Amino acid sequence: MIQKSGEIGEPRWGEENAGESPRHGFQGDRGPQAALPAFPASLTVAISREAGSRGGTIARRAGRKLRWQVYNQELLEYIAQEGALRQPVSETLPPAGISWVEEHLDTVLRDQDLSGHPTLVELARIVLALGAQGDVILIGRGAGCILPPESTLHVRIIAPLADRIAYMSQWLRLSMEEAAEQVELRDRRRAEFLETHFHRQIGDIYQYDLLLNSSLLGEELCAELIAEAAQAKLAAQFRPSAPTSFAPAPLPGGEQAS
Repeated sequence: MIQKSGEIGEPRWGEENAGESPRHGFQGDRGPQAALPAFPASLTVAISREAGSRGGTIARRAGRKLRWQVYNQELLEYIAQEGALRQPVSETLPPAGISWVEEHLDTVLRDQDLSGHPTLVELARIVLALGAQGDVILIGRGAGCILPPESTLHVRIIAPLADRIAYMSQWLRLSMEEAAEQVELRDRRRAEFLETHFHRQIGDIYQYDLLLNSSLLGEELCAELIAEAAQAKLAAQFRPSAPTSFAPAPLPGGEQAS
């Protein structure tokens, strides 16, 4: 015979389910929450992209939606090479932020066996300084490998080769043959950069939080998905007590998913 809730013989909470959290409602007195670390102050979006997949355009659209600054590959390299530009980025951080940057730079150099070339070290330092502040979108240059995954939304944007060649041909006003050469060259250089300096395969999908096909989804929807995922991860990682708008879908018979 099926027992109703509260009948004799039904295990009380704390017997059969000792050590588990209640699935619904009040979950007990958990005590004061641990203070969130001061740095990184917010989330960073790191975008990796196949050549011709319109990753830069999508990143800028996402930046407008989030109202976050976007740094592309060329700008990151330029800042890393120009001492006059590196200074302002670091000066915006308080001592605790600078310490966080240097600690994580040491970790990257040690754990990932990052090349000790001065330009690359400065690039990693700039990426970490921007990541310490958060609310930025970084395109390329291994930003997703440099920044800690907990404070980073790592996105990979892809598209079929034929679509990427067609886009490159239109964008750079090249013949289809020349555009195909450009796509192959840029993809190869980006893969070599990641493998040489970070010992990672760019095609390893498990290192990314989000994988988007821009040909199937389009630029606007890709940007919207990035913005929504960033807001969701930001709320989960940096504001864990904040209520979310997600509700469990109703199950047949009026039950609720646990």
